[in-house]
Amino acid sequence: MTIQLPDATGVLRAYEPRATPLALTPGTPFTSRTVYSAAHVVADPYADVSPDSPAAVDWDATLAFRRHLWSHGLGVAEAMDTAQRGMGLDWVGAAELIRRSAAEARSVGGLIACGVGTDQLTAPGASLADIRKAYEEQLALVEEAGARTILMASRALAAAAKGPEDYLDIYAHLLRQSAEPVVLHWLGPMFDPALEGYWGSSDLDAATDTFLDVIAAHPDKVDGIKVSLLDAQREIDIRRRLPQGVRCYTGDDFNYPELIAGDEQGFSHALLGIFDPLGPLAAQAVRVLDTGNTAGFRELLDPTVELSRHLFQTPTRFYKTGVVFLAWLAGHQSHFTMVGGLQSARSLPHFTRAYQLADGLGLFPDPKLAEERMKNLLSLYGVAQ
Repeated sequence: MTIQLPDATGVLRAYEPRATPLALTPGTPFTSRTVYSAAHVVADPYADVSPDSPAAVDWDATLAFRRHLWSHGLGVAEAMDTAQRGMGLDWVGAAELIRRSAAEARSVGGLIACGVGTDQLTAPGASLADIRKAYEEQLALVEEAGARTILMASRALAAAAKGPEDYLDIYAHLLRQSAEPVVLHWLGPMFDPALEGYWGSSDLDAATDTFLDVIAAHPDKVDGIKVSLLDAQREIDIRRRLPQGVRCYTGDDFNYPELIAGDEQGFSHALLGIFDPLGPLAAQAVRVLDTGNTAGFRELLDPTVELSRHLFQTPTRFYKTGVVFLAWLAGHQSHFTMVGGLQSARSLPHFTRAYQLADGLGLFPDPKLAEERMKNLLSLYGVAQ
């Protein structure tokens, strides 16, 4: 059985889907790496909303997907940009997501860390005092929920800060009052253009120095860092400069296999959006790495990079569309509808290539279901089979 798929030029070409998926089953907890998947949210397809409406979330399907990730041993990085934080999911929705997911994590013994930011500041012109208060509010909620904290980059702080000293002051204050060590998240402008010049400079060397100064001043309050700059060498350089005991969680969706595998001077743990669609395969690869078999780990994970680079291609911030598209094809949700209507953010050729790459990797538990759903999507675009 073949399916007619349009290529990048619009020409229909026959494609023969894979008949059987990879055999990927839950296994033992990881021993060599701490691994989080940044998880997407499932929209409520029946809600009467517009792109500007508050998010309408299908809570049952959203939490079921998190149980899927936990069942394979992955941690969940909650209410991050993969969950459309700041791109359809506002703070009210994120707060509810954090409460529900943290409770679900407790019920199943799952690892969870939640994003803390300042996105309740929706009007321009927030002061540094406003930003500090907003961070404090979100930090208190996450700690009350019993989850670990990920201190996310703040659009409001990027707009208000006059220089590195403002970042040093805000982060020092937050780290002093955090109950437990946190993960610091440096999200690059390719993921969010509003974060250009974060840490007080568009010069990455200067920004890196400020970032490391924050950590050096409070190493006991920093569990680790998440670096999302899509620059493997910079991550390695930062990793080698971290104080003893502070982990590096790679957020590099272009170069994750080599960064997780590491080198003679160290390695990265992981907190990745691409581990949403790759969850079971990524988990199996890490278990192979746990045995000391780095070559086997790379053999499993290296072939996934082409799919990841495709999903995260420019404009990178729309990678969430591909992530949710693959979740639909894989049967994790009954529809391809996204918060804020973001399902429209990628083209049919983009979806076609994502389907082929994911199918080739054996990621779909039911290849026939994925094929049928792909045909349904094609029909909406006028592609007859």
